[in-house]
Amino acid sequence: MTLEEIRHEIDSLDDQLLALLNRRMEWVHKVGELKRATKTVIYRPEREKAILDRVKKHNTGPLTSDAIEAIYLEIFAAARNIELPERIAYLGPEGSFTHQAAESRFGAMSEYMTLPTIKSVFEAVDTGRAKFGVIPIENNQEGIVYETVDLLNETSVNIAAELKIPVHFALATECENPSKIKRIYSKDIAFRQCRGFLNKYFEQTQPEEIQVESTSKAAKLAAEDPESAAICSVIAARLFSLPVLFDNIEDNGNNRTRFFILAKDFVNQPSENDKTTIIARLPDTDKPGILAGFLQDFKRLNINLTKIESRPYKGSEDFNFWFFIELEGYFKDENVQKVFKKHRNYIKWLGSYVKNA
Repeated sequence: MTLEEIRHEIDSLDDQLLALLNRRMEWVHKVGELKRATKTVIYRPEREKAILDRVKKHNTGPLTSDAIEAIYLEIFAAARNIELPERIAYLGPEGSFTHQAAESRFGAMSEYMTLPTIKSVFEAVDTGRAKFGVIPIENNQEGIVYETVDLLNETSVNIAAELKIPVHFALATECENPSKIKRIYSKDIAFRQCRGFLNKYFEQTQPEEIQVESTSKAAKLAAEDPESAAICSVIAARLFSLPVLFDNIEDNGNNRTRFFILAKDFVNQPSENDKTTIIARLPDTDKPGILAGFLQDFKRLNINLTKIESRPYKGSEDFNFWFFIELEGYFKDENVQKVFKKHRNYIKWLGSYVKNA
């Protein structure tokens, strides 16, 4: 078979794929009409998870599960924009890892609001200026983002979903030879997490390390400075048309960040793999056994707690704390409801959502 014949077959398959995708979007449009009539939310993480699980299970070809997920997430994003375009707020700047996380779930076609602080993302969702907000909650190397936890306690937004993405840094530069690099721009945390790479490749030349407020700003500066480089995300390098010389330069290949997708008055339908997040404002936490008794109620009902973080009451004269807690299960599960009803005056429900492995 000749190369031209192979290309002809691929072109024919592309035509069939396009026809099928357009047929799918016609049905999506009907779904959108129904949802608008019933005022149902467009983003349904549990439905998307069910579709992904089904197509991965039926996959018999060379496509990997990760490839299938990447393709379908873009299809979902395109479908949501046909159903009802929705504005997404995220913690900026543009080209940040939060931007990457937002695009991984809402696609490149969505309308985005780039905001300067985590608090401004909460406010955008709370006031309805954005339908969803994407903010970091924790990094498996650096720990919890306490500002996010505190704002979940102080505001009335819900958690619609969680997602975890690997944090990969790239060295992006106009220089083709690392020895020609005289300056490297990046955020302090990126320099720390790429120290092994820097020591290996720049031991002799020792370029100046210049700390800036974000890896996106680093990419912008490197794009304007031909004798420099940036340690940044691939999405930031692409944003400023900066060539990537080395990818995945972080010392720890298991570096991951977890994000929450925020929404207002949002309730997921149950799936077979849910997680619930709550805040517990227990009385008299300075007295022995108060917290232990509360946690024992979960143990007795065989509810697995996956995280508990204590936070101080702001303005309190004493050392009193409230608790950020994550548990396995849906909030309407029988056993979870027993705990909720017993402690109804002390529990604030933040959301139940599909667990993102």
